[in-house]
Amino acid sequence: MNITQDTAVTLNYKVTSPTGQPLDQGTLAYLHGGYDNIFAKVEAALAGQAAGFATTVDLAVDDAFGPRDESLVRVIPKSEFPPGVKVGGHLQGPGADGQPQSFRVVKIKGPEVHLDGNHPLAGQALRFACKVVSVRAASVEEIAHRHVHGAHGHHH
Repeated sequence: MNITQDTAVTLNYKVTSPTGQPLDQGTLAYLHGGYDNIFAKVEAALAGQAAGFATTVDLAVDDAFGPRDESLVRVIPKSEFPPGVKVGGHLQGPGADGQPQSFRVVKIKGPEVHLDGNHPLAGQALRFACKVVSVRAASVEEIAHRHVHGAHGHHH
């Protein structure tokens, strides 16, 4: 089966810097067809392909996680910080638009906690190498939910 609209695609992937520094790797499943489950440039490179296809796509900052947004960097008093959360942990809080935003704890220094709402790879160009492991028709439920369920996909 080839990758087309509303197919569930499973990939083995490796993300590196443009110079080859390893950043992330693993297996993921995404719903093909403009559901924003994977980088648009990668999705375009995979369209029409089948299991076994391998490719490497260079992603500019705007094609990856976008530029860093310094308005998503916050410092809060440690007294407002929930107990048990450590550096590297995540907190939910209101974003600039008032909508819920996930913030990563980047530093705890004295009476201050430094938070960052940017993706850790924001502001970086990336190289995304992948191999298609499998392609199948997505279920009606997956299409309605706009993501793949099960192994390497979303769990409810």
